[in-house]
Amino acid sequence: GDTVRHKPKMSRIGKAAIRGILYMPAISAIHHNPVIKAFAERLEKKGKPKNLIIVAAIRKLIHLAYGVLKHRKPFDPNYAVNLKPAT
Repeated sequence: GDTVRHKPKMSRIGKAAIRGILYMPAISAIHHNPVIKAFAERLEKKGKPKNLIIVAAIRKLIHLAYGVLKHRKPFDPNYAVNLKPAT
């Protein structure tokens, strides 16, 4: 059937207030933060809708902030590049 090929929708699970607060920082990060910008471009190449990309950027920002707070280290945009594979 044709019901399989529908646009992905944003999950309504989670606090709408937090999504609202982080909406503009996510838009700014998509334009200026190299990590989030590359992530958003990757999703856009896959054909994801704009709203889904923004919500994914919000989630990525939350994960980055949590990592910075948990490990008490400054944000390093080259962190993923510097990781060595386990041998």
